Amino acid sequence: MAHIELDENVPGLPSLLRFRPETAGPLSALADALLRGPGPLDRGERELIAAYVSELNGCRFCASSHGACAAAQLPGGMTLVRQIHADPEAAPVSAKLKALLAIAAAVQRGGREVGDAHIAAAREAGATDVEIHDAVLIAAAFCMYNRYVDGLATSAPEDPAAYARMAERLVAHGYGSAAAPR
Repeated sequence: MAHIELDENVPGLPSLLRFRPETAGPLSALADALLRGPGPLDRGERELIAAYVSELNGCRFCASSHGACAAAQLPGGMTLVRQIHADPEAAPVSAKLKALLAIAAAVQRGGREVGDAHIAAAREAGATDVEIHDAVLIAAAFCMYNRYVDGLATSAPEDPAAYARMAERLVAHGYGSAAAPR
């Protein structure tokens, strides 16, 4: 049960966006810019970073919804998402993405946890300054989103199919659609 009066039929972040519509626009715009806007990383890779940080934070709603979005946009699908959540170093992704995930994990522990070795490894694997920047910002933003969702005890569906349906809508229409009535 949520800590505040939310529509229990609307899970996770969308329930909070509906509760405070004046913050919905900026929060949705940030998610859209980070995960769907122009950038050197594929949309699926950006979603994977968001899902991984959310998994590390134990935020079931965000890990599941962004995992489903990543799965819908990456060739490895949900199998790849599960592999990243379990052990990113053993997952079949590029050395660059592994290095960016390591940076994201460091950010999740604390911004000052990102060290010169993380950056050097990412650069050695071919990451650009923009990709490093984006990985840090996605990780930092998802720490905020995770704490917002879990701090108010929003509901999270148990059924993976619910997240697949959310992913279809988000992949097709973006994060501005997250607060829209269905």
